[in-house]
Amino acid sequence: MDASEFRRRGKEMVDYVADYLEGIEGRPVYPNVEPGYLRPLIPTEAPQEPEAFEDVINDLEKIIMPGVTHWHSPYFFAYFPTASSYPSLLADMLCGAVGCIGFSWAASPACTELETVMMDWLGKMLQLPEEFLAGKDGEGGGVIQGSASEATLVALLAARTKVTRRLQAASPELTQAAIMEKLVAYFSDQAHSSVERAGLIGGVQMKAIPSDGKFAMRASALQEALERDKAAGLIPFLVVATLGTTSCCSFDNLLEVGPICKKEDMWLHIDAAYAGSAFICPEFRHLLNGVEFADSFNFNPHKWLLVNFDCSAMWVKKRTDLTGAFKLDPVYLKHSHQDSGLITDYRHWQIPLGRRFRSLKLWFVFRMYGVKGLQAHIRKHVQLAHKFESLVRQDSRFEICAEVTLGLVCFRLKGSNQLNEALLQRINNAKKIHLVPCHLRDKFVLRFAICSRMVESAHVQFAWEHIRELGEDVLRAEKK
Repeated sequence: MDASEFRRRGKEMVDYVADYLEGIEGRPVYPNVEPGYLRPLIPTEAPQEPEAFEDVINDLEKIIMPGVTHWHSPYFFAYFPTASSYPSLLADMLCGAVGCIGFSWAASPACTELETVMMDWLGKMLQLPEEFLAGKDGEGGGVIQGSASEATLVALLAARTKVTRRLQAASPELTQAAIMEKLVAYFSDQAHSSVERAGLIGGVQMKAIPSDGKFAMRASALQEALERDKAAGLIPFLVVATLGTTSCCSFDNLLEVGPICKKEDMWLHIDAAYAGSAFICPEFRHLLNGVEFADSFNFNPHKWLLVNFDCSAMWVKKRTDLTGAFKLDPVYLKHSHQDSGLITDYRHWQIPLGRRFRSLKLWFVFRMYGVKGLQAHIRKHVQLAHKFESLVRQDSRFEICAEVTLGLVCFRLKGSNQLNEALLQRINNAKKIHLVPCHLRDKFVLRFAICSRMVESAHVQFAWEHIRELGEDVLRAEKK
């Protein structure tokens, strides 16, 4: 494919993408295929000779699209949003074209410097404390990770290195192995599974703190666990607090947990993967109160801030806490400006070496939507969630299972778990809308998340009528 054909095919692909998104409402939100459907439809080996672009596109509709779950459908209410917008898609196209691997300033100066500035822009939109911003002379700063899972692991590894060095400085006879076997980190029993997984990868004990009646981690339960573990000779070193849990969008109490972390000299990492985007709205900013106690904070613009995957924003108060944990300088990566103090080499802030020019997506989206446009997007989703909540509350056969704060509604039929499992199965088998469940204590609960950029009130109304009708079917079947 030469430049001339690329121009022609590129325009065709833009048309295809625009047609796909404009017509996505007409596609089944969930695919009607069985596991292994794809293998019989494609050759067992790659072609020896080039094939025509037209043939590839034809097979895209014939083979690939029937197996796609359409996350941007206005009938997709599962998991959490995966953000997308036309400005972000254009920026991602440019990112692919430039193709730089921005592991250091020298590898591509604009890639590094734009990221530093965009993370300051975003931090100011959230009203983060000044310590988290790079500015001109700050000790903190932001970095774009691939996912919140990566951010949690990076925080854990940085915290592990920091406490190990501190203990060895005080007691040089302590070995790293002796310290590692005693380290323990804490998280709410409502935290995402990626938090516990970070502990598995990092080789440290992880302990779940029982949440309260509103599914939040509180000071009393954390303090009890700390005292018990310290008495047993363990070394508490990290707390991961969640703002906007995956199951029900609950919020750990930072104003209680934060002071304990400060008193006990433990690293506090805040995972606000979904909810963080809402903090750009003044009416939701109070949900971030207590962030001043944190050592690191993360949320995903690629969930709810119209920036397509991957773009996970992480800030630290002291960037030397990260670079101290990950810094290695082989000669082939060194450059003449790395010790100037004027620039950042992001390879020292993350697990992988390579990184894409992801800050272009932030730059395009922030400039073309403006803060007000992004706030309007968040507010619309929250309003639609409250609309669905009100519809559920009007039907006495259903119940709301957790406080509706942002764009997630947890609900169920009043009755057994089996009844609600049957309802969910009917919903997803019908393939008109798509939902996923969660467990809240001993209850099987359905989650209704406002996800698509294109969702409107009519789609929410349709979804509720569909759920209500299937609920009636399930209740009738139970009575037989």
